[in-house]
Amino acid sequence: MKITLIAVGTKMDSWVEQGYNEYARRMPKECSLQLIEIGMERRGKSGSPERWMSQEGERILAAVPKGDSIVALDVKGSSWSTEKLADQMRRWMDGGRGISLLVGGPDGLAGKCIKQAEQRWSLSNLTLPHPLVRVVLSEQLYRAWSVVSNHPYHRA
Repeated sequence: MKITLIAVGTKMDSWVEQGYNEYARRMPKECSLQLIEIGMERRGKSGSPERWMSQEGERILAAVPKGDSIVALDVKGSSWSTEKLADQMRRWMDGGRGISLLVGGPDGLAGKCIKQAEQRWSLSNLTLPHPLVRVVLSEQLYRAWSVVSNHPYHRA
């Protein structure tokens, strides 16, 4: 199974790249994690957050690999414990499809992305900065894989 993280934003600080890359590197080939960065719409005095999100959303959806199941990262989505995420990962792996995880930019994720998603997942009730989401998400995916694989990383 291939997991594709499609996230708005480029040119992340080195700590974001290092954190994400550390956990993506640890994922095994049979459950690989790939990042596709989507350029953020230029914010200015004219325009609106809805327009910016809509344009970003179009590019996000265009980047989803054909046949992938779409999961929108959304504060209003379901909150999963580590065990629930591990169960979800088992289902994803058994399903035989790739998974695309969609992360919006500073204004959020476009409604069209949420509508096309088969699932909505909330990492936290807190609002997290979108660069931090990459690090948290990659670590949690690695942790869930370690539970599924009986790897000693998860010790709870």
